[in-house]
Amino acid sequence: MNAVSAPGTLVQVVGGRPLVGRVTVQGSKNIALHLYAAALLTDAPLALTGAPAILDTEVCAGILRHTGAHVDLQAGRFMVSQGGNMRPIIHPELGRKVRTTAVLAGAVLARTGQVAFPYPGGDAFCPRFIDRHLAAMQAAGADLTLSGSGISARCESRGVRPFTVDVNTPFGPSLGATVTSMLLAARAPGTSLITHPSIEPEVAETARFLQARGIHIALDQDGLHVTGSDSVGGGTFAVAGDRIEAATMMMAGAATGGSVHLDNISVGDLPTGLTDALSRAGLVLTDDEASGGVRSSPVGLLRGVETATGPHPGLPTDSAPQLGAMLTQAEGASLISERVYPQRDTHVRGLRAFGADISSSGSLIRIRGPVRLRGADAEAADIRAVTSLLIAALAADGTSTIRGIYHLRRGYGNLLDNLATLGAVIATTPGGP
Repeated sequence: MNAVSAPGTLVQVVGGRPLVGRVTVQGSKNIALHLYAAALLTDAPLALTGAPAILDTEVCAGILRHTGAHVDLQAGRFMVSQGGNMRPIIHPELGRKVRTTAVLAGAVLARTGQVAFPYPGGDAFCPRFIDRHLAAMQAAGADLTLSGSGISARCESRGVRPFTVDVNTPFGPSLGATVTSMLLAARAPGTSLITHPSIEPEVAETARFLQARGIHIALDQDGLHVTGSDSVGGGTFAVAGDRIEAATMMMAGAATGGSVHLDNISVGDLPTGLTDALSRAGLVLTDDEASGGVRSSPVGLLRGVETATGPHPGLPTDSAPQLGAMLTQAEGASLISERVYPQRDTHVRGLRAFGADISSSGSLIRIRGPVRLRGADAEAADIRAVTSLLIAALAADGTSTIRGIYHLRRGYGNLLDNLATLGAVIATTPGGP
């Protein structure tokens, strides 16, 4: 574990400097985590290129190794080959460190017909249920046993069977449960139907991965039809650029009055809900046809906006806290409505420490600006909330100390280095426990 990975690490930021320059966006954290689970289905060696250098990648590598897979991480390549018999257990400690535990368990269940796994970990900014994952496992023929420490699932001797499952929730289709269902169906002997599926990029990329390895997947008005196979190929597959990291750096640039050029991403890779919100706030996003990548530059003062998170291609919920930080520098009132989760406001208290005029009520975040932020000592306990505080520190006058950077390293491999490349003055120091 490097210094920035250590749970007690503090980051000190000297704010008030415009971010300007060119950096490369990492491979998508959220897409990669689902592909790591899909890798458990493969029967031949697999290499995922562009794997982000984040703590969650290391945790998933450990989980796969615990099942008996051989995993090697080298320079952005996540290489997997299956060992002998797969151990049907998700590591009880590592499984509580990531959000995709149930997805990983679904892949193991698909391969072995049984699995034991802990309750998921990851960010806990609101209650996040796994009932749709469990419904898919039951539909595929598994009997479930729930205890205080975790869940056991076991199929009959023939393993998983074709099934139909609805992955919808009161807040829209479940991304994770859609992927869990696809992985179960990919090994079931027949065609399964997933109704009300998510169409987020994580789902689309996992489907593309499976299709390239011989699994037939089709989407129509009834849902996702997945025809399973007893053999899933290996080979090489590239992890797409991280749209959330791209949004984060665009917002950091705009909040400081700077402009950034991002490689490994295009405007077309960004959801329209995000590009619309940024455009209305005063950012101009253009593809650089000559050298590649995206240019993001504010035109004049930032403007307040009213927007709402939503399923793809809406505004990603994982970009809403960062947007809130940027909008503290926008003229007028802004309103962000959270429509993916019941509530997402763990960044609000920290932003107030910087002097932001921001409040939350239920699913609504209200912001008024522009406010001249001042350096502060602030802390948050989830990835995107910490990133929101980092943006505020970059825009603030004076020096700030950010706690909780351990969570940042779970989702961003090179963000601090990239910000330094763009001109930020950032230093890491050992902190308390």
